[in-house]
Order: sequence, then structure tokens, then C-alpha cells
Amino acid sequence: MTMTTAGVIFVLTLVAALVAVYKPFGDYMFRVVSGTRQSRVERGIYRLVGVNPAAEQTWGVYARSVLAFSAISLLFLYLLQRVQNHLWLSLGFDPVVPHGAWNTAVSFVANTNWQSYSGESTMGHLVQMAGLAVQNFVSAAVGIAVAVALVRGFARSRTGQLGNFWVDLTRITLRILLPVAVLGAIAFMIGGAVQNLSAGTDVTTLTGGTQTITGGPVASQEVIKLLGTNGGGFYNANSAHPFENPTTWTNWLQIFLILLIPFSLPRVFGRMVGQNRQGYAIAAVMGILAFASVVITNVFELAGHGTVPQAVGAALEGKEVRFDVSNSATFAAATTLTSTGAVNSFHDSFTPLGGMMPMFNMMLGEVAPGGTGSGMYGLLILAVITVFVAGLMVGRTPEYLGKKIGSREIKFASLYFLITPILVLVGTAAAFATGNNSTALNVGPHGLSEVLYAFTSASNNNGSAFGGITVNTTWWDTALGLCMLLGRFLPIIFVLALAGSLARQAPTPASEGTLPTHRPLFIGMVVGVTVVLVALTFLPALALGPLAEGL
Repeated sequence: MTMTTAGVIFVLTLVAALVAVYKPFGDYMFRVVSGTRQSRVERGIYRLVGVNPAAEQTWGVYARSVLAFSAISLLFLYLLQRVQNHLWLSLGFDPVVPHGAWNTAVSFVANTNWQSYSGESTMGHLVQMAGLAVQNFVSAAVGIAVAVALVRGFARSRTGQLGNFWVDLTRITLRILLPVAVLGAIAFMIGGAVQNLSAGTDVTTLTGGTQTITGGPVASQEVIKLLGTNGGGFYNANSAHPFENPTTWTNWLQIFLILLIPFSLPRVFGRMVGQNRQGYAIAAVMGILAFASVVITNVFELAGHGTVPQAVGAALEGKEVRFDVSNSATFAAATTLTSTGAVNSFHDSFTPLGGMMPMFNMMLGEVAPGGTGSGMYGLLILAVITVFVAGLMVGRTPEYLGKKIGSREIKFASLYFLITPILVLVGTAAAFATGNNSTALNVGPHGLSEVLYAFTSASNNNGSAFGGITVNTTWWDTALGLCMLLGRFLPIIFVLALAGSLARQAPTPASEGTLPTHRPLFIGMVVGVTVVLVALTFLPALALGPLAEGL
């Protein structure tokens, strides 16, 4: 079997599995976020934190709850890293330096999981478990909760209530993320992923030397790293490390977990607004963009443009030989189409055009299918922009799901879309203006690509990187931390403000002039608007970086 054939089978089985779980898993998530019954554990949590689960919140209160929870989480994680040398299971590691602790705390709270450190030589097991892994759960739950709040804005009328953040956060964590994570961790352990509290085992190498093989609670962190589209690895090599990703079938399972929740959320959307066909339309947009990206990334990498790749028959630099070129390219597309950022190969070593595709995926706003929740609300924002553009074309007030898209709504949608490009382009310019663009090995177009990739990844809450640039300095940790913080929470504020505005509206009956938003025409328009907006915003930067290098 050729590498290309194996890659095609790999992708088709992924598609089949995602199609198979779309309805049952989506319906299960719908029941979780729409139900009213509380479990005994949940009621105990509400009493502990002083929350009335029956009380709903306006968009402002919901937003303040998100920000307050995230601020407390950030402070706790920062302090945990700074005192880790006094903690159990510290493995003798020193406290994380202040700028590194700040960057890591922001990164994990913002669901970015950018790592400017080597996990196995920096973080003790307790920090990994009680700090990083916990944020992998709750930061993912925050994203899903915000998406659900936006959908409630479309589904409800004449009300300012969007649900209760604390209830949404608790239910999503306990009923969706935790059960799947337990099953996934067991599967990874069966596949060979490590799960222990060992400080390491000394072994003798084939050359007669000694080497310490680091252990740790890897499988349990690995599964939520993927399921929650977090991406932060226990080891520096991330999913290229055999203790995190031992075999080809665990590699398939990792990609499936990355895509599971984002591709199932459109079903939740369809159920909540009472029109399943609307969910199918959003899923179709996600699927078209994702499939195109996977195919194009594979084509660029399998073609292996360049003297050395052509000589050896494949672009193997930076690839883990267990997964070959095609499976590495598919993983790269999946991890950047979502906000995951995990890697099983090193994007810096991809061919110039192949390395451009992960960057372009992030520039799309990671909406195909995007992160847990963030992809759903990002694509709904693009749908709002699309119906507004369509309304301008035919001279009618735009409507989406019975809600008028007026000046207030389009301002929130526009501000949402503009935040990330501003952070990416201003951050890249600042790095060059201040002389912080130096790379270890590369100058010219590829050096620019490394800086552009770093700010694109941070601002879009992805976390992957082109590995040739040193970013564990005070300037980089601070700058990227600010991009992650602003790139996560400013859009959330505008999403919730839009949800509140929509929820207060009275429903608008459909008329002959209403644009059907479940048909192929609208699906194609959303795809087109998404690609055109990204091209208009980022094409000059891409032309100076990966396009210049590739052409």
C-alpha cells in the first residue's frame, strides 16, 4: 500500500467516524446543556460556591462570570508554578520564572496551551495535574458555555436571559468532558501511553551510556489535551513522543478526539433553534473548509517540492516515521483547523507551502471546525456577516433565524472579526521594530514566517509554533501572553453582547425576501466570505513569508 493510499483511507475513516457520532453525541450534548435536573454532585458544587442554579443571567452578568472565573484561574495557576518547589511531586524542579509562569498561566486559561518550556524538565507532576490538566477541562468548558449562550440568543425572544454560566460550566465539565476523558485515557493506556507518578527510570543505552526515561500522568492529560482542543503536551515533543502517542491507531484516535466536539456542536445548535437543517448547514461549511485544507496540506507535503525532498521521494524532515508524511499532514491540518495546537510533526520543517497551510487554517479564525465552542460561535459570527452582506446586495434588512441583523449586531460581529488580525499584524510588526525577530537558524521569508506564525498561533488561541524561533524571553512571553489574553476574552465579550442583543428581539416572520440559510447557496456564501475576508486581511503578510519562500 502506498503512502498516498494509506493517507486517503486514514482520512475517509475519520470522516465516517465523525458522521457516525454527529447525531448521537450532538443529541447528548444538547440534553446536557438544555436539561433542568441537577445531580447530587452538581448541587454540592453550587452550594459550595454560593450559586443559585435556577437563576439565569443577562449577557453582562454572564460575561463578568466568565472573566472572574478565568482571572481566578490565571492567578491560581501562576502561583502554583511559582511555588512548585515546595509542593509534593515537584521532582526537584525550581519555581518557574515569573515571565514564564505568566505566559503559561495565560496560555492554559485561554485554551491556547502555547508552551515556551520543556514540560518534562520544567513542571512537576502536581503542577501538571492540578494546574495544567484542570485548565484543560475548564477552559474548554468555558468555550462551549459561551457558544451555548450565543445559540440561546438566537433561540430566545423578548428576554435578556442567556442561562447561568456556573451551571453551564459545571454540567459541561462533569457530563461531557470528564466521561469521554476517562474512556479516552483508558484507550491511550491500552495503546501504550504512560500513566504513573514516577520521577523517571534510569536505563542503559545501546552505546553503554545512561538515560533517564521520564514518567508521569501522561495518558490522563493527553486525552483532555485533545478533546478540549487544548494542545499542551506533557513532553516537549508533544504528540510526536511515543509516550504520548504510541501507535498509528492512537494517532487516529487523537485526531478523532480533536474533531469530536467541534463537529458535533452544530447538531446542538440545530436542536436548540428547533431546525436541524440549520445545524447541517453549519456542519457543511465546517466540513468543506476542513476537507479542502486536509487535501491541500497533504498535496503540498506529498509533492515534496525542493531538491532534497525530491531526491529522497518525500518531505520527511521533521516527521515522525511511525506516522509518515500523510498522517503528519492530516494531523497538522486538524490541529490548526481547531484551536488545539498539538503536533505530531514539526511545522517549521514542512515544505514552504505545506507550512503555510497550518498558518492559513489559523487565520481563518479556526472555524473549520474550530475549538471547543470557539469554532461554533466564530462560525455563527461569520454567518451573521454573510447574511448582512447578502442583505446589502438585495436591499433588504438582513435576517438570520428570525432575528434582524441591524447596526448594533453587525458592530459586535465586526469587532469580533477585527480583533485577531490587529493582534497578529501589530504583534508581528512590534517584534521586528523592537529587534525581537531574531531566529536560531532562519532569516528572510522563513524567518518572517516564524514570527508571523507565533503571533497567529497566540492570537487565535492555537498554541502550535514554527520551532526555529526562541520565544522563552521576557519580551516574547509578555507579548504573546497579551495576545493570548486579548485574543481569547475580547471576542467572548462581543459574542455575549451579540447574544444579549439577539435574545431581546421579537421574532421576525420569514417572508419571500428572507434568505434561506440552510441551502447550498448560503453554505457557499459563508465559505466564500470566510476565505475572502482572510485573503484580504492576511495575503500581504503571507506573500512576504511562505508564498515568497515557496515560489
